[in-house]
Amino acid sequence: MQKFQDLKVWQRSHTLALEIYRLISSFPRSEQFGLTAQIRRAAVSVPTNIAEGSKRRTRQEYARFLNIAEGSLAEVEYLTIFCRDWGLFSHESATWVLQEATEIARMLNALRTKVERG
Repeated sequence: MQKFQDLKVWQRSHTLALEIYRLISSFPRSEQFGLTAQIRRAAVSVPTNIAEGSKRRTRQEYARFLNIAEGSLAEVEYLTIFCRDWGLFSHESATWVLQEATEIARMLNALRTKVERG
């Protein structure tokens, strides 16, 4: 089985998580245990679930973890929209995150479909 680090979707989701961490470093301290923690957890969940799923014994388990990653990515998308609309992310930063999330979602869906079909 392929190492998760070699998967383009893992590489891109890892980069996205790093960028989210960079973007939220300037959030107000009052958000440390609220929005900051939630978006951080969701962003890291995407590559984490890809990695964990890749080591599961069955295709069905792997596909389930990829689906969890898809859900976490959707959470990142919404939280990005919220942060943009609240003024915590610039329009440019939010646009990049949302475009990258769209591409990662496409890649995750394709990988999950391939895993499910065997």
